[in-house]
Amino acid sequence: MSVLRYKCAGVTWHGKIYVIGGFASRGRSSAEVYDTRTGKWHVVVGMWQLDVPPNQIVAVNETLFSSGDCLKPWKGHIESYDGDMNMWNVVDKSHLRTCNPLTQRVYLTMAPIGSRLYFLGGYRTAAEPSLIRSRVYMFDTSVASCEWMSLEPSEEEEKKELCSHCCVVRIS
Repeated sequence: MSVLRYKCAGVTWHGKIYVIGGFASRGRSSAEVYDTRTGKWHVVVGMWQLDVPPNQIVAVNETLFSSGDCLKPWKGHIESYDGDMNMWNVVDKSHLRTCNPLTQRVYLTMAPIGSRLYFLGGYRTAAEPSLIRSRVYMFDTSVASCEWMSLEPSEEEEKKELCSHCCVVRIS
């Protein structure tokens, strides 16, 4: 395995572990892929088209999704990965403006549940900088629906240290 020298995103997909982004010795914006069945690593060159690695990637119903990169965690839309073509495409109806210019994003993370992508975002306003407002947006990736829903925001007035990613644990 070559060493990636940049912040990367990781995801399990098709029984393999993908570590995506960064600069590998064999190519820019590559993915190091670990096959759990064979115990071997291989490289997918150019899996992420930009020199800036993805912020977060999740798998939903055998499709990979991302919402941005390390410099811009929300690009204003969702992208899906076409493994056959080795390219990312904008998902239809996924454009969403989430902040106005008077707000400062504090955190943004994405979690998949079923066919839905949940985005948890926190922000501050210039008028009330000590107040963190959280909002959850849900995007249904199923072919029938493919639409956004916004859930009620919450507010908390206290200092917090927040991580940048969440995970979902399914209990059977």
